[in-house]
Amino acid sequence: MREEISVLIDEARVAERVKELAEEINRDYEGKKLHLICILKGSVFFTCELAKYIKVPVTMDFMSVSSYGDGLTSSGCITISQDLTMNIEGREVLLVEDIIDSGRTLSYLVHMLGKRNPASLQICTLLDKAVCRTAELHAAYTGFEIEDLFVVGYGLDYAQKYRNLPYIGELKLKED
Repeated sequence: MREEISVLIDEARVAERVKELAEEINRDYEGKKLHLICILKGSVFFTCELAKYIKVPVTMDFMSVSSYGDGLTSSGCITISQDLTMNIEGREVLLVEDIIDSGRTLSYLVHMLGKRNPASLQICTLLDKAVCRTAELHAAYTGFEIEDLFVVGYGLDYAQKYRNLPYIGELKLKED
């Protein structure tokens, strides 16, 4: 199989939209402290870039959660390999995700983290595949809505490859 990638959202548009999201977050959290939770590995690029433009005081923590493995579709089995190191009780929490498709993983996380009594718990996602949603879930901040495509770049991967692309690309597998 040959892997082909075509640009879906170019680097300049991604950068522009990240700044716009940060402006929305700055307005909504003005006068508050914000705790970002980066969902590894995919959202690390997005989280770091977003954090650079957030003007309210920010703390940051990381979780490693997966439901994909090395395939093109979600396995449906959610694995947490790294939990938070900081207590979120009483904090304004923003979960930062690279992409929401079925919503099962984030729905599970929202339920689990909600039991830890944050002052608030919202979601910020770079990409939203709303057409694939099977769990009821709402992101307070969405970078782009996309169709049901397999995408890579800007942190998103296929079999741990292509995370370093500075744009969002559609991956297609072609017969040799």
